[in-house]
Amino acid sequence: MFTDNPLYIDDVRRAVNIAGIEQLSGKTVLVTGATGLIGVHLTDALMQLGNVNIIATGRSAKGAKPRIGSHLAEPRFRFIEHDACQPFDESLTADYIIPLASNTHPLAYSEHPVETVTVNILGAKHALDLAARCHATVLYPSTVEVYGNARGEDIFTEDYTGTLNLSTSRSCYTESKRCAEALCLSYAAQHGVDVKIARLSRVFGPTMLTSDTKASSQFVLRALKGEDIVLKSEGKQLYSYTYVTDAVAAMLHIMLHGAAATAYNISNRLCDVKLKDFAQMAADCAGTKVVFDLPTETERRGYSIAQRALLDNTRLLETGFTPRYTMKEAVERTIKIMSKL
Repeated sequence: MFTDNPLYIDDVRRAVNIAGIEQLSGKTVLVTGATGLIGVHLTDALMQLGNVNIIATGRSAKGAKPRIGSHLAEPRFRFIEHDACQPFDESLTADYIIPLASNTHPLAYSEHPVETVTVNILGAKHALDLAARCHATVLYPSTVEVYGNARGEDIFTEDYTGTLNLSTSRSCYTESKRCAEALCLSYAAQHGVDVKIARLSRVFGPTMLTSDTKASSQFVLRALKGEDIVLKSEGKQLYSYTYVTDAVAAMLHIMLHGAAATAYNISNRLCDVKLKDFAQMAADCAGTKVVFDLPTETERRGYSIAQRALLDNTRLLETGFTPRYTMKEAVERTIKIMSKL
């Protein structure tokens, strides 16, 4: 398990080394989608604190065991098999809720667009209903995808309203995330729910699932196998990326210090790179090269058509948060940690 890796141990400690983390002492945090890339790292980080209770949910206890199984015997940890499309049990309570359950990679958008919509919208609604019942704070993980396509050289600020392409099934993800954000603000206005929104850039790191079809994940997986890194385009797309440790730390910072009913971009200017440069960093780590290959029709349907998706993180920085990792450090740490599995 990567949980024994010194680099990963250092990462999870850094993830909770933020101002005000003592506010979580004795509190209960509910995390849905706890077996995903961010969910695993978030769970591991919170469990490092030693004084926070975690309720983690996922579709399968069997599937959770290899991902977060090291915590199952801990008295402060509870895993619940739960479908995010279903309401929570009336007896469940929490102080903080982070609904991460979602389809988050291109093949899932392409093959399961209906499920993608329902998980995002209903997952958000049931989290907000629970928060309204038990007066919890919700940290809603949104995405750069809500901004759609750039209008040229734009960098997305939180007030950018987006230009979306609704002519493909891939809009299932972008539109359902936008709708979920609208639900968050509606629950804040109508029911007084304390909710903050974290718009994540493209997140990667060693807790990724090997089934993940995102380009960044495929780069890492090929590097681990010592294979050439395959690009399904010319790689000129310019994106904001975030190492998973910085993403988790920023999310917790927003949850504790962010303003209610407000969205915050999570990005790191040191990790704004072109896709081909990301690929080259992975290839350099593996001692291989970058090659180009056209995508299949199924793959193409799930891909973003955005050529530029940079997030302005000024609002986040103004709250006192500073990301830690450069892109090169993040890629190298990901591959080093995963190479020990």
